[in-house]
Amino acid sequence: MSLFTVGTVELNGPVLTAAGTGGLGAELSEYGDLSTLGGIVVKSLAAFEWAGNPAPRVASWGESMLNSVGLSGPGVARWRSEYLPALEQARAKIVASIWGRSVQEFSKAALALAGANICALEVNASCPNLEGRTGIFAHSASLTSELVSAAKAAGFPVWIKLSPNTPDLIEIADAALGAGADALVLTNTLLGMAIDTQTRRPILGNHVGGVSGKGIFPISLRAVFECRAAFPEAPIVGVGGISNGDDAVAMVMAGADAVQVGTAIFENPRAPWRIQREMLDWLLKNGTTISELKGVAHG
Repeated sequence: MSLFTVGTVELNGPVLTAAGTGGLGAELSEYGDLSTLGGIVVKSLAAFEWAGNPAPRVASWGESMLNSVGLSGPGVARWRSEYLPALEQARAKIVASIWGRSVQEFSKAALALAGANICALEVNASCPNLEGRTGIFAHSASLTSELVSAAKAAGFPVWIKLSPNTPDLIEIADAALGAGADALVLTNTLLGMAIDTQTRRPILGNHVGGVSGKGIFPISLRAVFECRAAFPEAPIVGVGGISNGDDAVAMVMAGADAVQVGTAIFENPRAPWRIQREMLDWLLKNGTTISELKGVAHG
């Protein structure tokens, strides 16, 4: 059995890439051996091709980034034929992320992946939806439950990626786990915006977008800590603002089984390997393991 696991999913290491930051396939392979990372979480896929939001789509704000890419992508069918083979050749552990505008579209995306060589299905429950009045699936316990049930039909372990933009995180996580989610991924981006004071207009073409990067680390850390306290046995993946090995170790201390690195990749595409190396060096130096360290901050 692997030393690194999220529930029943065995990983090659404790650090994965985060969806939307490492591309659709093996784009990062020129910077390191993909098979040595915990896994590659590919950019979120729908059952159909999607152009995304109008430009500009990305803006920087200090050490943070705002994006409103809008989940652009080739769709599952093209991804399987054009991008998946390179990841398989690289011997990467592959996690496919899916999205949709309705529960039915999530279901179609999940079922379109049936039989693919992936180790888990990450459900991006933080995208805009056409069902309900909350605007984001992961702001509704009932809709989140429906998404998990729909994704489970594809036959993969289901990881549900939740939102930090709700005060009801514990209730929603409980609904996801009750519907059969195999892991919680905590968390997605914060909602934000930026304004160009010269043009007096919003910088992003979609006006608002997701804030990521170092500035959101305390928020994602808090989410992991609270969910570990509420769900002592639930597998948890921590993501959001991790930029070094100490951040990754702190996530484990808060209760994470593994971590994902996202925005740091845009600054340095070798970041996942560096952070994993720093994390493993810390564990070796302190004579401990992730399983021993997990949740120790709870006392």
